[in-house]
Amino acid sequence: MRNLALVTICFLFSYAITAQELNCKVTVNSDQISQGDLPVFKTLERSLADFVNKSKWSNRAFTESERINANMFITITKYESNRFEGTIQIQSSRPVFNTSYETPVFNFKDNNLSFQYIEFQPLVFNENVFESNLVAVISYYANIILGLDADTFTLEGGTEYFVNAQKITTQGQSSGYKGWDPTEKKSRFLLVDDLLSNTYRKYRLASYNYHRKGLDILADNNSTGKQIISGVIRLFGTIEQRQTNSFLVQTFFDAKSDEIKDIFSGGPKVDIVKLKETLSKVAPNYSATWNDIKY
Repeated sequence: MRNLALVTICFLFSYAITAQELNCKVTVNSDQISQGDLPVFKTLERSLADFVNKSKWSNRAFTESERINANMFITITKYESNRFEGTIQIQSSRPVFNTSYETPVFNFKDNNLSFQYIEFQPLVFNENVFESNLVAVISYYANIILGLDADTFTLEGGTEYFVNAQKITTQGQSSGYKGWDPTEKKSRFLLVDDLLSNTYRKYRLASYNYHRKGLDILADNNSTGKQIISGVIRLFGTIEQRQTNSFLVQTFFDAKSDEIKDIFSGGPKVDIVKLKETLSKVAPNYSATWNDIKY
């Protein structure tokens, strides 16, 4: 009995240190099509959830509590036989030290989702062969989520995941599916290419400083944390001067606009006038949000 208990403890400990990386809720919405009540959509939803959450995406050890919270919302807009078209929105977050708050890290909508799927078809990722656009897209975004998350804890800590995502885009370019082409606006290729480009190294520095040196100390030192985040906004301003209307910078503010407004509305003061000027230049789509920043 003692030996059995020991084996059980060892098994549980082993599971704890080798848990998969993602805790992702997958939702497949088929309300926009006439065949939306077919069981294939629920089967697809369950299969994708299993694929994302039970796949091992790296060689790193994650405990259960370290798994990254994420959401994938797939909206089906066209369905014929085994062919699907639609969109996918990806969201991820990570905890802020010494708080119960989770900060959004990634919030992105991809309008070029198309794939073939037969109900109960196994979903398996093969890093050497492009076999399924559905698997490729989901695997790509799994690596993007992991890379962006790692970048918030360690400077350029997500490089290995971005390299994996880039390999998938290279394979996808010859597939004929939309979303992988370098000439497309806001393509998967462009996103990961920018993340790995020396041109945007300051972007990754900004992400690290914002989260690790700014947000993570706000609970203990609100004044210093706000000053660091204010400096990050200025850094984004220098990036924008060199790379106007940057797609990569826009993805940051798509996730962070409401949070930034809340951080600077009240508490220890910073130069709010210059801050709002910089924000309006860097992320003009959120001018109404920046105007709401008040003490």
